[in-house]
Amino acid sequence: MIIEHRIYTLPHGGMDAYLARYRELALPLQMKHLGRLQGFFVSDIGTLNQVLHIWAYDSMADREARRAALEADPDWQDFKRGNRGTFAAQQVSIWRAAPFSPQLV
Repeated sequence: MIIEHRIYTLPHGGMDAYLARYRELALPLQMKHLGRLQGFFVSDIGTLNQVLHIWAYDSMADREARRAALEADPDWQDFKRGNRGTFAAQQVSIWRAAPFSPQLV
């Protein structure tokens, strides 16, 4: 099992519009293709104007196949075009579970 940890930093004042657009347009597509959303968070203390997505996959091969299916979806391409310029920064990392970690859903 691996998790993908994605942090996006938005310009000041852009959070509400992004969350509304993401919830309406992106989340349904990601749930269709990626499935296992473990959490979606908004920063409250520390570095502000950030969102964090955590996605679970069985393996890197599973992630690659699911992300390829998402990228092939024309509706996802439309969302990405409309989302250009939304982020000031993006961080993506992949984490593997320690042997004693609880299993994710």
